[in-house]
Amino acid sequence: MERQMWMLLIGLTILLSGSPAWAQTGLEQRLNSWPDWSLPAPLPRPSNRDDLIYPHWFAGLWQVESIDLDAPDDPPLLHQARFQADRRGRLVGDRSFNATAIGRALLGEQLLKVEEDPDSANRQIARLKGDLYLETTVTGRRQETPSADTFLADELVLQILHAPGPPRLSRIETLSRYSRCGDDICAEQWQGRYASPGESLRDQAIAQHHYQLRFTPLPGSAPSI
Repeated sequence: MERQMWMLLIGLTILLSGSPAWAQTGLEQRLNSWPDWSLPAPLPRPSNRDDLIYPHWFAGLWQVESIDLDAPDDPPLLHQARFQADRRGRLVGDRSFNATAIGRALLGEQLLKVEEDPDSANRQIARLKGDLYLETTVTGRRQETPSADTFLADELVLQILHAPGPPRLSRIETLSRYSRCGDDICAEQWQGRYASPGESLRDQAIAQHHYQLRFTPLPGSAPSI
């Protein structure tokens, strides 16, 4: 259960989610420094209306296969993800749908529901059995599009697991690189987990993870041309 909860903390950061693009090589420079990440990261804090804006080729419903490259013998995690236009015509992730899909894949019926904050595109709450709930807030974000077929995004989130006793705080940074692979989307993700604010004098990443993902379009949701 402990490992599943940690995987949920990671998974919800991946699909929770613009902001001005960083310099063209900015995210590549951040990637080149992994796993030796530290805070503060050069990620602007998003406003309540800011969201992660995806390229047009993300539109639709996808089957996602995620492989933990640090544990290649583990079975892949399978779940769905959906991307659609918001009220401003921007292509964004369906945050509630995506978080519920990955939460169900990891925890089954242990996940009760996912609630969005109506006042912020960067905060949501996952309610779990046993009077537990996980609050996730995006505190930093950058994105860039180095080519028509490549997209990079880096997000830092604060996650608070509310349970009997003191809450558990984590800060997780996820840098993602997506590329078009024919009709599919191929992706790699690099993550660093940091101690709770004020827990350490040095904000070095205390754990690192590396994932490989593949998005396959589901029937009726062919990728944009």
